[in-house]
Amino acid sequence: MIADQLVVDSKKEKTTFEKDKVSESPKRSIAKSISWRVVGTLDTIIISWIVTGTLSLAFSIGLVELVTKMVLYFFHERIWNGIKWGK
Repeated sequence: MIADQLVVDSKKEKTTFEKDKVSESPKRSIAKSISWRVVGTLDTIIISWIVTGTLSLAFSIGLVELVTKMVLYFFHERIWNGIKWGK
């Protein structure tokens, strides 16, 4: 169950950077982040184009969305980094 996964088991071994580094390299994480942003921005552009009917406006919305989502994600991560729950 999902609830069981949320409960922190004190007997479980702690994850370390070294273990995480073996499972996925930082370069891979960066590549995945960039590819996901591209997919998300293309989705926004397509939806904006369908809604507005104007391709130039859709690209403008997509560009603004690209920048604002990266900034928001950065602050979202920094806030979550300060939350001790689940660590």
